[in-house]
Amino acid sequence: MNVKNRTKSRKAEQSQATRSTLVSAARSLFAERGYAGVPTEEIVQRAGVTRGALYHHFKDKQDLFRAVVEQLEQEVVERIAAVALAEGDPWQQQQTALSAYLDTCLERDVQQVILTDAPSVLGLEAWRDIEATYGLALVRAGLQLVMEAGLIEEQPVEPLAHLMLGAIGEAALVIARAEDPGVAREQVGDSLSRLLLGLRKK
Repeated sequence: MNVKNRTKSRKAEQSQATRSTLVSAARSLFAERGYAGVPTEEIVQRAGVTRGALYHHFKDKQDLFRAVVEQLEQEVVERIAAVALAEGDPWQQQQTALSAYLDTCLERDVQQVILTDAPSVLGLEAWRDIEATYGLALVRAGLQLVMEAGLIEEQPVEPLAHLMLGAIGEAALVIARAEDPGVAREQVGDSLSRLLLGLRKK
């Protein structure tokens, strides 16, 4: 690699590191106090960068928030997939994935950032789009797997995946808005398990 290319590579790495630092700082602050309670000045102070660096990487605070939401969504999906794939039985994979997702809804950053702030800050439609981008593929793959195993009736998987994702999303919001999230998690978990069981061949 020549000097020019090495310089460009270093700059790209530094730029990515700055972006990651901003997202990490914003994520912890948004989780602690919510979107409205965190000024951009505090984000750049915690990240140890200038305001210019913030606006170089993001259009505004909302754009930075969206990056935090997408990072969290990706992490959640990866964690759930890893847990589910550890199960050998296709049906148990779906039960485990569902349970694992509901457990993440009790975590502070997921509750505050994804379930409380994201629908209002980004708008319900944009939030649903992000949920679909990261969650729909996982739900679709799970349903396809149990269908191929002969555990549920053959049917178009796409509409079913959207319906299941919608039910799971509403369950998450119930947990986030509940006075006792732990109790709500158990209740919606039971309901979703029954819903899933209703699809299973008798």
